[in-house]
Amino acid sequence: MNHQFPFKMAGDQPSKHLLEKLQKDQRLLESIQAHLPELESLLYVFQSDYEDRIYRLYYQSFKVYSLQDSTETALRLFEKIGGAVEGELSDWFHEILSSGVGCEFELEHNKRWLFHTRPMVEAFLHAKYFLEMMVRYAKELDTAPSVLPTGWAAILCLYNQR
Repeated sequence: MNHQFPFKMAGDQPSKHLLEKLQKDQRLLESIQAHLPELESLLYVFQSDYEDRIYRLYYQSFKVYSLQDSTETALRLFEKIGGAVEGELSDWFHEILSSGVGCEFELEHNKRWLFHTRPMVEAFLHAKYFLEMMVRYAKELDTAPSVLPTGWAAILCLYNQR
């Protein structure tokens, strides 16, 4: 697929490196756009979970633990999207998510509530951020830009393309 990119180098032609990078970014954008219905559906769940489950953190309800389900669903979707560009997700993202999933409620957790639940909220919020950015830029961008809006740059970081 041949795309026109706004950033040109000497001789009015993009450098080979820049062209390859923009083509890979374009494949990622197209994969995100292809998964837009799934992203939007999951974002709807996240928006509902956001209001209720953050409240559950402060109310000290075990229901905050269900944030892990949405977070893990987002992780699987992000990995599927990255498959189009053979992109691995950021190590930092994996570290944040691994700290916030896979935990089952135990009564003992009530004694150190924030210790056990804050990582779940943090992982959820990072996944929510990337969901929001993917939905936004899937709708706003036709081609991968060479001058990067911050949210798009973050997505590229998520997939180790920046």
